[in-house]
Amino acid sequence: MELRSLGFDEHFNHAFDTYARLGLIPGRVLLQYNHIYTVATHGGELHAQCSGRLRHMATAGSGSATPQLPVTGDWVALQASDDGTALIHAVLPRRSAFLRKAAGRVTREQVLAANIDTALLMVGLDNDYSPRRVERYLSATWESGAVPVVVLNKLDLCRDAVLRIAEIRRAALGAAVHVISALYGDGIGEVAAYCAPGQTLALLGSSGVGKTTLINRLRGSSLPTQPVRSSDARGQHTTTRRELLFLPSGAMVIDTPGMRELQLWDGDEGVQITFDEIETVARDCRFRDCQHQDEPGCAVRAAVEAGDLAPARLASLHKLQRELAWLDRRQDQAAALAEKKRWKAIHKAANRFHRDSPKHH
Repeated sequence: MELRSLGFDEHFNHAFDTYARLGLIPGRVLLQYNHIYTVATHGGELHAQCSGRLRHMATAGSGSATPQLPVTGDWVALQASDDGTALIHAVLPRRSAFLRKAAGRVTREQVLAANIDTALLMVGLDNDYSPRRVERYLSATWESGAVPVVVLNKLDLCRDAVLRIAEIRRAALGAAVHVISALYGDGIGEVAAYCAPGQTLALLGSSGVGKTTLINRLRGSSLPTQPVRSSDARGQHTTTRRELLFLPSGAMVIDTPGMRELQLWDGDEGVQITFDEIETVARDCRFRDCQHQDEPGCAVRAAVEAGDLAPARLASLHKLQRELAWLDRRQDQAAALAEKKRWKAIHKAANRFHRDSPKHH
């Protein structure tokens, strides 16, 4: 298996130099299932686990320099054994990473996929239709370092497609928008144009939006799908894990499970790009730190009242900004608590050493 065909270019080759001198080999994670990984290497596929040291450093550390555990799409440095297994010792620096806040009450990031060139953000024109969700996907993608492409599926099920497509195009300024029917093959050629050799795509969207059907079209094969539920015209997803699949064109696509929610993790820049037309108008606000609420001289509120900006866009921007501000506060609290626990452990160890030293016996 040629590493270059897997996306191993000069960027990753340079990052791997240190590990090459240690006798390790490079590989790309194709599949993550609990703590077991399927990794593609020059010599073929291997089943791998993380070394104890990597697991300990990733789970015990904190901060941006903390080693990461591998996810689908990562390039890793590993040590292969003769029995077809391997031990992962390091994760190479990621070119891009699609992040979200982990579901539930815990405040931590979750990496959905790594080293993506193009993120196909799939939304249905049926009951799945949501411009606000598109804005959320776009914010996360721009922040990730990948290029977002909006794919509107189920054209065959939409009676007012023209209006909905126009609304999405207004919400997705700066990103390409393609309209398809994955079931019947309409518009698939436009999506296939992104599937160049060596390129990595990620397919993201809600459950039942048609991701597996689209992959079937791109692969020319038949992965299992579930029938559409008659009650709400939504399909039932079958993907339960993130897997990197190979396309006949030489591209790769990461299939992801359907997301019930996408809470942003670190999206300040991504939000600014997504709402660029509001950011542009905001330059004329009287105050530089204008929040576009009730401040005097707010150019954004004036544009909304004049009909030049959509009220729903401004409301969506405010909602995402509140979410990010809340997340920042939670992260600060979590960091302060972790630091407090660290110093408590240090003092406890120091007291134990002082108590057990010979001069105190």
